[in-house]
Amino acid sequence: MSDFKIEPASRIKRLPPYLFGQLNALKLTKRQQGADIIDLGMGNPMDPAPQIVIDKLCEASRDPRNHRYSASKGIKNLRKEVALKYERKWGVSLDPETEVLACIGSKEGFSHMCLALMEPGDTAVVPDPAFPIHIYGVALAGGNVISVPLGNDQKFLDTIAMVCEHLYPKPKLLILNYPHNPSAMTVDPGFFETVVELAKRFGIIVIHDFAYGETTFDGYQAPSFLAAKGAKDVGVEFTTMSKPYNMAGFRVGFVAGNKKLIDYLATIKGYYDYGIFQAIQIAGIIAMRHCDQDILTLNRKYQTRRDVVCEGLERIGWSVEKPRASMFVWAKFSAEHSRGLGSIEYAMDLMEHAEVAIAPGRAFGENGENYMRIALVENEQRLRQAIRNISRYSQEKPIRKSR
Repeated sequence: MSDFKIEPASRIKRLPPYLFGQLNALKLTKRQQGADIIDLGMGNPMDPAPQIVIDKLCEASRDPRNHRYSASKGIKNLRKEVALKYERKWGVSLDPETEVLACIGSKEGFSHMCLALMEPGDTAVVPDPAFPIHIYGVALAGGNVISVPLGNDQKFLDTIAMVCEHLYPKPKLLILNYPHNPSAMTVDPGFFETVVELAKRFGIIVIHDFAYGETTFDGYQAPSFLAAKGAKDVGVEFTTMSKPYNMAGFRVGFVAGNKKLIDYLATIKGYYDYGIFQAIQIAGIIAMRHCDQDILTLNRKYQTRRDVVCEGLERIGWSVEKPRASMFVWAKFSAEHSRGLGSIEYAMDLMEHAEVAIAPGRAFGENGENYMRIALVENEQRLRQAIRNISRYSQEKPIRKSR
């Protein structure tokens, strides 16, 4: 056997275990064995993109001019459409040349923004629980994460202020995400006004992940961070076409806001990529111009699914509040149902015996323990079946596969 030694970089070693990898491996094994796993573990839309978007993508794909390298920061008309949308929907004025940039999905953009801003020894304040990339992106850039319990009120902001006052050197980034993934927590417009004041007081940059900003229910309208007075002075906001337009696989996201931060990210991206396939960018323009009604239709579908899941989980004894945004339900299970298992072990158990895949709260941070995140990606019939399967297993009647 060769003695040749290959070691990963320290940034790889610093990463915590990716718990979703364990769940995905078990899911694959179960499906290979013939199990019909109802997969509610990932916010991966199963509904199609609007037909007008698909048609434009097909048309643009046939044009050889779109087969060439594209602009790393996104074509001009796409960035212009983002600016028009921000003005129309949130009353935010943006310069498409200097204050908007297209990303290969918001996850890529966020990660590279961390790389553009963070150095070893720098810290970022991240609420717990959190979407994993909000932690991993900082770690991959060499920075450290300071976790604070998630909130949406003055107490939460006071906690962040206390961290900024007592930590030396002061945190460089504050990472926020409303509507929140995984918890679906939301805020009202006044919240971001206070965030801007806090950022200016302590000189901390704000990155707001607004991926679920258009997936809202019951008349609620999620506020944009950039709509707060002075927000562009202190930070940026990431959006995506994945959720509102069912374009997850297209990999189109955006960052908007502070010119310097946009420029820093553009510099990094200029070295790493040549931009998104131009035909996809053209399809994205059509989506933003013509598919507002499709978003409303999709939201009604998610709202119905939300009601099915929330009512079903309450019926079997789980504790859950109906979210007014996002494509997730964040539910607390009882120790009786889980037979004393933690959320990770319980999620594995449910996949093994109830044939339902859901995301364990602990995978999003310590404060996620005792919770599960259920993605509203399946139809109502499958969602009801998932609840029945969980209910049967919670009564110690494991599901038996028919032979």
